[in-house]
Amino acid sequence: MPSFERVRSGLPGFDAIVDSIRMGDNVVWQLADLEEYLFFVEPFVAQRLAEGRTVNYMRFADHPPLLTERPGVKIWPFDPPEEGFESFTVKVHEVISREGGDAFYVFDCLSDLQTAWASDLMMGNFFQVTCPYLFELNTVAFFAILRNFHSFETIARIRDTTQLLLDVFSGDGARFVHPLKVWNRYGQSMFLPHRILNAGAEMRPLTDSVEAGQFYTIMHRQGVNPVDCSLDNWDRIFLQARQELAAGRDSAGRREQLCTMLIGRDARIRSLVMSQFTIADFLQIKERMIGSGAIGGKAVGVLLARKIIENNLPEQRGRIEPHDSFYIGADVFYSFLVANGWWKLRLEQRTEQGFFSAAGKLREKIVTGSFAAGIREQFRRMLDYFGQSPIIVRSSSLLEDGFGNAFAGKYESVFCVNAASPDQRLELFEAAVRRVYASAMDDSALAYRRQRRLDKQDEQMAILVQRVSGSGYGDFFLPCAAGVGYSYNSYVWHDSIDPDSGMLRLVAGLGTRAVDRTESDYPRIVSLDAPERMPVAGDDDRARFSQKYLDVLDLRSNALVSKPLAAVAAALPDWLKTLLFEHDTAAEAFYRDAGNWREVFFCNCGKIVANPVFIQDMSMILKTLQDFYRYPVDIEFTANFSRDNHFVINLLQCRPLQIRGQGAAVAIPAVAAEKTLFALQGNTMGGGADFRIDYVINVDCAAYYEAEIGVKYQVARVIGEVNRRLGGTGSRLLLLGPGRWGTSSPELGVPVSFAEISNVAAIGEVSYDGGHIMPELSFGSHFFQDLVENAMFYAAIFENQPGCSFRPALLAAFPAAAAEVVSKAKLPPGLLTVRDTRKSGLQLKSDILTRRTVCALF
Repeated sequence: MPSFERVRSGLPGFDAIVDSIRMGDNVVWQLADLEEYLFFVEPFVAQRLAEGRTVNYMRFADHPPLLTERPGVKIWPFDPPEEGFESFTVKVHEVISREGGDAFYVFDCLSDLQTAWASDLMMGNFFQVTCPYLFELNTVAFFAILRNFHSFETIARIRDTTQLLLDVFSGDGARFVHPLKVWNRYGQSMFLPHRILNAGAEMRPLTDSVEAGQFYTIMHRQGVNPVDCSLDNWDRIFLQARQELAAGRDSAGRREQLCTMLIGRDARIRSLVMSQFTIADFLQIKERMIGSGAIGGKAVGVLLARKIIENNLPEQRGRIEPHDSFYIGADVFYSFLVANGWWKLRLEQRTEQGFFSAAGKLREKIVTGSFAAGIREQFRRMLDYFGQSPIIVRSSSLLEDGFGNAFAGKYESVFCVNAASPDQRLELFEAAVRRVYASAMDDSALAYRRQRRLDKQDEQMAILVQRVSGSGYGDFFLPCAAGVGYSYNSYVWHDSIDPDSGMLRLVAGLGTRAVDRTESDYPRIVSLDAPERMPVAGDDDRARFSQKYLDVLDLRSNALVSKPLAAVAAALPDWLKTLLFEHDTAAEAFYRDAGNWREVFFCNCGKIVANPVFIQDMSMILKTLQDFYRYPVDIEFTANFSRDNHFVINLLQCRPLQIRGQGAAVAIPAVAAEKTLFALQGNTMGGGADFRIDYVINVDCAAYYEAEIGVKYQVARVIGEVNRRLGGTGSRLLLLGPGRWGTSSPELGVPVSFAEISNVAAIGEVSYDGGHIMPELSFGSHFFQDLVENAMFYAAIFENQPGCSFRPALLAAFPAAAAEVVSKAKLPPGLLTVRDTRKSGLQLKSDILTRRTVCALF
């Protein structure tokens, strides 16, 4: 705890005014220029050096340095614009922690942080989290802020947090200091203005009218605000831009400034935005913002894609559904953490030791937090605008949807059906925002960041709020169809398909079933150069590998639900059922023969896929976006049709697609069947492969099928522990098991999270006819994004398919690995095995040209 020991400032007159600076004090000087700050800094530093103490100079501003390096002065350089608020704050706190208690600090002028971050709010946040830590460590720190430069609200926050706040005025050959706050002490004349005499040796309170008149003349002269201090600097910049635009000025410099403020620091994305956006476009974004800060990667991707189409595809532009999204700025996330008192825990989470453990604590707290009154009022106004239209609250973090870092499925998206009263809608919306914020602390998201070496970068969580595209049908609200589109097709299931033509992963209803691996369902996979060619063997497979459930918003229960196709079909008009569904003639024949005929449908969006205008539009959109990005892209979209077959497409997301190149051809030597672990023709993703396998984790299909539900979850947790122990050594792991890895339904596969398989090099999904467990060739899902971004090779091993073989018995010859992990779990014998194949010669080879894959002892 602070000792409140007296500290000499080097200016005896000042010590007399404030009854001395005390250990633990933060001292903030409000002034007109740095020369006034130096008047107080230089004696303070000289006094410390004379006492044999060290002064830490926190150097981060563009202004000339206040101190030079010399014995007793440590200079700590920082770069707040490049590092961002969080990284800058973390590094400052690391220095403070290393220097420990009873230290002394001089900070550069805090007003430069406003320039760096374009926001008074974030400068105030920095002070509000740094000042208490300095107080806790019993330090003395000097800060400066420029007068009439910051909003009244920010100055009030600084005043509430600091121990000493002083105004400094100079003019007409005189200098004055006026204490505004001196914490925990009081003097009869302490809070009067004081004239500084004899270079600070004496400071005399202004008690007569003559000297007071001189002071107030100078104060009034300097106190005329050049800016509207009722506004944050953020708002003032946009106000200036609006005034310039009204005057006919649209300067590149102003566009660059607004782009940096709203779009973020990704140079490639900013370059694309600058090539398409005008100042008017940036102002439109600001009009729909809540708070300040960047709007995040997902929001940028949507707006950029729409702008590219608007500027370059006039024919398709008329079939793009207008949008009216809102954006919760990234600064709101940090302000939420600061205001709720959790920043210290956030700093702990940024350490090596607390990266995961503190994240769990913070995640639990975030869902209980409260928002500032001003932010809540903006939430309320936004909800008044949407009324009872359903909306979706989507993550849009700073690092999300950039080149090479999609964060696909790592953060939450939450539907708000809005079938409730205004107060209930606000309560549910705030809960949705908190849930998205909390997802930033999810283990899978953190593992992804660490694996991508992004764990030291700022990851502010902005939020994109979108109206849900679709129509109401009875108690249900849904779009006709939705899905993901890829400008490059990494999964080619037939020799006639051109991967450069792109593909779609299409579902009826909400697109959640297109991006997630779902129960018993298979979205329609559409190669855009052969849209009606399906990756199935025959007509019987068309019904088997189809969509059986639709995700819809239930207006009665006010929730997102998954409904059997028949339940939704009953609420749909006939023309829409014809568009989306086909009769399952084999099932209908079965019921007819049993004397109980009924209509049986399966969903494959057949008439949509057969619409040449829709297919052409999707092809043109994907090709144009790829051309402008100069990189493959993926999009999320909805498609809504009318009775007369007219349609509109709503673009919901666009991001660079991380793909692995085809690379050189891979020669696959002949190998004996008894030395082959598996071989297949096609059914792979991830490009070519040619590497050794060090460990094989195998889940026995039959044993897994027979296991109890709790055991199946336990298998996933054991795999996660093996992944951490073996994968972190640089070894290549092969993971084999029944059905769908990463499913939420244990009966369909092993329910691992991304964090539990993050170090795996190759994954095999094995079919098991005895339990009706099948792989899902999940191109376009979030699971697929994880594979390609982490260079994981994928193979679907179908039992009894021509050209496919699987011999798990081969693994029995190799020694067990991670035995203590597996044995501790006490799983049924043979259910999960881990084998050390480092000395065996086991290799995985896959040739993209011949589409042949072999994993064998070469």
